[in-house]
Amino acid sequence: MMPRELIQHLELLKNLGVKEIFLPTSHKAEILKELSVKYSTCTKCKLHTGRIKFVYGEGNPDALAMLIGEGPGEQENLTGRPFVGPAGNLLTKMLKAINLSREDVYICNIVKCRPPNNRNPEPEEREACLPYLLEQIEIIQPKLILILGLVAAQTLLNTKLSMEKLRLTTHSFKDIKTFVTYHPSALLRNPNWKKPAWQDLQRFQAEYIKLLQ
Repeated sequence: MMPRELIQHLELLKNLGVKEIFLPTSHKAEILKELSVKYSTCTKCKLHTGRIKFVYGEGNPDALAMLIGEGPGEQENLTGRPFVGPAGNLLTKMLKAINLSREDVYICNIVKCRPPNNRNPEPEEREACLPYLLEQIEIIQPKLILILGLVAAQTLLNTKLSMEKLRLTTHSFKDIKTFVTYHPSALLRNPNWKKPAWQDLQRFQAEYIKLLQ
C-alpha cells in the first residue's frame, strides 16, 4: 500500500471509530521518508522560490509527543533539518531540562520552506502546507503536542487569543492533548519569557510522564 493510500485508509478507520491503529516503526519511517521526497518539489505557495532545502521534519516516528513550530529559518533552509540554528540549540536544552532528547520526539513546522527574512508565514502559505502536517500527525499518532510560538498556535487552534492566554490552557487538536509555549527564538529575543516557558514545559512533562506509567 502506497503512503497516500495508507493515509486514506487510516482516515477511514478513524471515521469508523477506530482510535488506536498500530503501524510498525519501520513502516512509519518509510512513509515519512517517501512523503518528504515527494513534497520536496512543492510549488503550492510562493515560499518555494527561496527554498534551498525542504524542511519536512525529523525525529522518532513512534514519538509520544510532537513539537510543532511555525517555519524553517536560515540554518534549517541550508540543512533541511528543523530547529538546528540558535533556536534549535535552545530547544535541545529545553528538552534536556525535562529529561527528553530530540530522538524521543518528532519535530516539525507548519510550513516546510523558509519565509523570507524569517518573517511570519502568511495565511495562504500556512493553508497550503497544513495538509502535510496533518499527514504527519496521522502517521505518527502522537499522544501529546507541544506548539512552539504564537503563529503556529493560532493557526492550529484556529484562534486569535494571545500567547498569555493560550499557554495557560490545555487544548485539544485532532483529539490530542495540546500545549502551547513560546518559540525558542522568542525566548532568545526576550529572556524574561524563559520563566513562564519553563512552567509550560513542566506541565507538558507531567502529562508526558503520565503516558509512561
